[in-house]
Amino acid sequence: MFEQTFKNIDDILHKDAGCGSELDYVEQTSWVLFLKYLDDLEKDKARATQLSNKTYTPIIDEKFQWTTWATPKGVDGKLDHNKSLTGDDLADFVNTELFPYLKKFKTKAERADTIEYKIGEIFSELKNRIQSGYNLREIINRIDELRFRTSAEKHEMSHLYESKIQNMGNAGRNGGEYYTPRPLIKTIIKVVAPEIGQRIYDGAVGSAGFLCEAFDYLTLMLSATRQELSSKDYEILQKKTFYGKEKKSLAYIIGTMNMILHGIEAPNIIHTNTLAENLADIQEKDRYDIVLANPPFGGKERAEVQQNFPIKTGETASLFLQHFIKILKTGGKAGIVIKNTFLSNTDNASVALRKELLENCNLHSVLDLPSGTFTGAGVKTVVLFFEKGDETKKVWFYQLNLDRNLGKTNPLSEKDLAEFIELQKTKAESENSWSINLKDIDKNTLDLSAKNPNKKEEAALRQPEEILEEIKALDKESANILNSILELI
Repeated sequence: MFEQTFKNIDDILHKDAGCGSELDYVEQTSWVLFLKYLDDLEKDKARATQLSNKTYTPIIDEKFQWTTWATPKGVDGKLDHNKSLTGDDLADFVNTELFPYLKKFKTKAERADTIEYKIGEIFSELKNRIQSGYNLREIINRIDELRFRTSAEKHEMSHLYESKIQNMGNAGRNGGEYYTPRPLIKTIIKVVAPEIGQRIYDGAVGSAGFLCEAFDYLTLMLSATRQELSSKDYEILQKKTFYGKEKKSLAYIIGTMNMILHGIEAPNIIHTNTLAENLADIQEKDRYDIVLANPPFGGKERAEVQQNFPIKTGETASLFLQHFIKILKTGGKAGIVIKNTFLSNTDNASVALRKELLENCNLHSVLDLPSGTFTGAGVKTVVLFFEKGDETKKVWFYQLNLDRNLGKTNPLSEKDLAEFIELQKTKAESENSWSINLKDIDKNTLDLSAKNPNKKEEAALRQPEEILEEIKALDKESANILNSILELI
């Protein structure tokens, strides 16, 4: 039901002059979907309150409730065409009344950790881009057919919303930076193994994939040991577990809505530039038990942002890694995706950053991923698993070698990563895994290149697609460097 509805809505948006890409489709579907979800959530809360012999006060005033403006219905349960708005009347109401009303929730809410505040934040950032009120009417009618009342319905909804976010990434432009393959996220979380009561943080939150999957992981862990969540567990998961920061408006909105659709009513996501925070200002109270992240790579930061970090570099991912090390509690654990060149770059900043990581953290495992893991990215990546507090003495490497090329039609799967999860538990050696002692590496360069000593030599030629993707990535990196130089002139 959900999947076909999404396809139909995309077809409608494709015809609208205000929406030109998959990114627009996701953004515009999201706000309509969110208001229908909110209506169902209010119905559930009203029923629960009624069972407790209490009176429920709706979040949304009657005039702006879904069943009043979007889908007023007659006694037969069908849309009342005499009361329902369409065309210019509908577009005018949404743009001049509904959105301004919802924006005010941000200033009216008592606290930031409430769904009221999040409603205000979302509609302060969003803009209705659906120009045709007739198209909007069709979309509303389609979404009104959906239900979010049972846990099965909510699970299906969140799963398909994730698929839309993935399609947004595959669409190109800057969408790819919002999406990390879910099999990889699930694998990272299984290795880091967060526990209830720990605070989990992603400073480059994007579509909030790490936080949503961590929520599902913890909920599953708790459900496996108890029949149902206690009110205390529920409160901890809702308000005291998941934290994130995101710089870009669209990613912030998508991430916030993704978490709400997964069942976290008031996500602790802040719309801010994480790297604008001076590392010297981070106090013990600001630190987290778990850091899970895939920071943007290939980006460049201005000189004033670099001043916030002891190791000066324009490379965004390197700045994020410094931030993550600093904001992690002693004894805290991290799983971070980063370009594989981090392991071997010889510039002063890269060497200094490796030294910082190895001396202040135990980098116990590195997962070396193949090209094509990230659709359209064209760069090779690794995942760093480390714990803060002890220096690194030994690093276990696992190189994911697959018998196929990864890509849009051949994505990474959880099955691909099953051997890694199993071997990582004991840091066992195999054809794909090995360990290095820190005392054996070059003390000047601290080169940690993932060179597998156990893999049999093969004379196979690289695939043309892989070569072309690498050329594209190098061209993009060269363009970024040239732009940085031009800014200095």
